[in-house]
Amino acid sequence: MGIISLDPAVQIILIPVLIFALSFHEFAHAWAAYRLGDSTAASYGRLTLNPLAHLDPFGAIVLYLAGFGWAKPVPVDARYLENPRRDMLWIALAGPVSNLIVAAVSGLLLRILWGGGLINGSSVLTTVLVMSLQINLALAFFNFLPVPPLDGSRIMAGLIPARNQSWLYNLEIYGPRVLFGLILLGVFTGVSVIWWVIGPFITLFRTIFTLGMF
Repeated sequence: MGIISLDPAVQIILIPVLIFALSFHEFAHAWAAYRLGDSTAASYGRLTLNPLAHLDPFGAIVLYLAGFGWAKPVPVDARYLENPRRDMLWIALAGPVSNLIVAAVSGLLLRILWGGGLINGSSVLTTVLVMSLQINLALAFFNFLPVPPLDGSRIMAGLIPARNQSWLYNLEIYGPRVLFGLILLGVFTGVSVIWWVIGPFITLFRTIFTLGMF
């Protein structure tokens, strides 16, 4: 399911797409935090689209191998937020939503250019747009999973009543181990439980964003 399965020439073309998707995701977190009163990420140089500020080598390798991955987490100091519980939810949500926006733009451009006869199946731009659509959808829905340290766990924490959050402590401890184990299972066996979960959502939104073309 990863990029590694593609033709080497296509892989080279798609490296900038991959880097942008990861960088834009983390920039969105930093921007949301800044807008909500926390300039911690900005002070660490993370309020930028410069990929050197965001890329996590291991996360990028996993994305290359498995089709989903991550960048360096954006630092957030809840003390500077007016309503930490609510604001942390919005900051977490900003990352995957930014990827959905990029995916929607990619899908719409693909539909318009293809429908207008400006690109075809052999066009480099077609490949770039298709993979931008796919990569950004994969990043969005992977990060929506409610498992630490993914954004979905922080979104869930902001939605669940505070009195019912004691069990989140165990999730913080064991969640990353389970997630890493599932990733390794997919990489080494080709049996990806994560893709079973997020795949239907990727397919649905790919169809919506391209108006049924792909």
